Amino acid sequence: MGGPASAQIALSQPDGDQATVEGSAPEWAKPEARVGSVDDREQRRVKVALALRDPHGAERLAEAVSDPDSPQYRRYLSGEEFTRRYAASDDTVARVTEWLRSQGLRVDGVSANRHFVEVTGDVGRIENAFRVNLGKFRISTPDGRIHVLAAPEQSISLPRTLRGAVSAVLGLDDAAKTVTTQQIALRAPNGSRPRDTATGRATPGDGVSAAADTDACATYWGEHNNTGAPQKHAAGQQSNWLCGYLAPQMRAIYGLTGSDTGAGQTVAVVGAYNLPTIESDTNEAARRFGAPALAPGQYSAVLPSNFTDHDQCGPDAWYGEQALDVQSIHQIAPAAKIVYYGAQSCFDLNAALNTAVSENRASVISNSWLMPGESLASAAERRQMGAIAVQAAIQGQTILFCSGDQGDNSAIQGRPEASWPASHPWVTAVGGTTVALDADNKVTFATGWQSSGYTQSGNTWVAQNDRDGRFAGGAGGGASIYFPAPGYQQGVVPTSVSGGKRVMPDISALADPYTGIAIGYTVDGVFHESISGGTSLAAPLIAGLVADAQQRQGVQRFGFLNDALYDMVGDPQVADVKPVAAALWTPGMVGFADVEVPSGLGSYLIDFDTKPQTLQSGAGWDPVTGIGTPTAGFTTALGK
Repeated sequence: MGGPASAQIALSQPDGDQATVEGSAPEWAKPEARVGSVDDREQRRVKVALALRDPHGAERLAEAVSDPDSPQYRRYLSGEEFTRRYAASDDTVARVTEWLRSQGLRVDGVSANRHFVEVTGDVGRIENAFRVNLGKFRISTPDGRIHVLAAPEQSISLPRTLRGAVSAVLGLDDAAKTVTTQQIALRAPNGSRPRDTATGRATPGDGVSAAADTDACATYWGEHNNTGAPQKHAAGQQSNWLCGYLAPQMRAIYGLTGSDTGAGQTVAVVGAYNLPTIESDTNEAARRFGAPALAPGQYSAVLPSNFTDHDQCGPDAWYGEQALDVQSIHQIAPAAKIVYYGAQSCFDLNAALNTAVSENRASVISNSWLMPGESLASAAERRQMGAIAVQAAIQGQTILFCSGDQGDNSAIQGRPEASWPASHPWVTAVGGTTVALDADNKVTFATGWQSSGYTQSGNTWVAQNDRDGRFAGGAGGGASIYFPAPGYQQGVVPTSVSGGKRVMPDISALADPYTGIAIGYTVDGVFHESISGGTSLAAPLIAGLVADAQQRQGVQRFGFLNDALYDMVGDPQVADVKPVAAALWTPGMVGFADVEVPSGLGSYLIDFDTKPQTLQSGAGWDPVTGIGTPTAGFTTALGK
């Protein structure tokens, strides 16, 4: 099965003594949206991405090492070998850095794989160096929000002597301000009800009686069901909201046994900032939720010297994201090492990802962040992400990205649009499911995470009718605007569905926060439990499962995963996810980025997977769950 179709390499066209880096200005920086200029005195940190020496050759090698039919299959290069063969030369780095300094810009460093040159300077000098004007652009979204973002008004230029050396300059535009975590947290489960950490069920004598069915969360599907609310579906197909699955329940969802530990494997998490209490919090969560404690040295972090842009990025959300990622991986792969790569801010996530690839310590890299639409990233940025992902594939690293929590993103973009970077053909996009686990830790059903919201009115349910209708959150998916259909999707995703484009997601895992995971972390000195979900949960769950699969099979690295995944279509170890007629009652709806839901307590129903926007699960590949979701046996079947 072929790999991704060849990506376009950066084009530098000569213009007198200058060479233009095409695609530097994002599509949203339209002249009619311009509202002003950026202050010449404003300081900016930018990252100059250096082009690979042989991008086409690198992509061919990435395809070969990822193709089971190739004699080069899994013959990966080390990071040092990749850098020697494909990275910008020392001479190129020297010429670029010398020129940058000659323009009055401060060179702060060069990444170990020679992908980024980090630079700081005032806007006036940056504009003069790259022959570009930075404007401010007013961007409005269908939900009525207005953003004023900086961006180049035209493509950047470099001296002709540097033609072909630079593929992109990140940080000239403010698209990174749209980057969000995809973690959704509900309130703590019923004041920390006593629960058996071996099963996840409430312990006898917990003080919750049948009368509490009206407002109690359920420790398993159907444990409590508010019969005072209208019953929309057949008996057994409606439940109160879930209290947050514990570690034994999470492992049961995927049929994991004591042999699935991830021992000998290393998983990376990329995020922004750093939760100072993450290790002690993970151990406290393990104690409360039925996972083993971290062993000494099992967790480590690679952090910058300082963190910036707190007011624009909201570190608190990133702390919760870090806790979710680390704790969910640890539950699924309890013996795997975890390395956290914390970005300096939400503007530096690409650099943190590049560090994880450059260091090459982890075989799997989990990313639970995105832009809610491909068109927010410039063409140059899309190219440089391809260079990072191709290096990862050549080194045998799996890169996972969450698919998003705003469904088809139409409430943000005004049209259905795939999320970025999950839509890149060289990454594995992880979609989301809703999972009902019974009292015996058996999966009653799994369906696509696409929530429809209803409010009780008398003895009936009335669909939400706000700006996004009844949509109340759901996994992202759909066709790329830019990338052609990769070989691994041909013959699996019909052209009538893909339109000849890369479609996402590729695979899925639990994401619905109403059937989510119990996590905990310290806020203002107090350890708080919460129920968490979103495709921010789905991506690290798949990361943990890949680590388990590598450990079970004695394989150090599966590498780029999509060829192996699409070879599993129809296998029983990947369940084909379809709509299920079921719903969940909740006293309060959870709101999150760009999704409108009622606020305050009341009586609400979350109806599952009934196509509240344009997305729904279905037979075969679908734009909510991809090829499906892992079941028992996945860790012994993946990659064979």
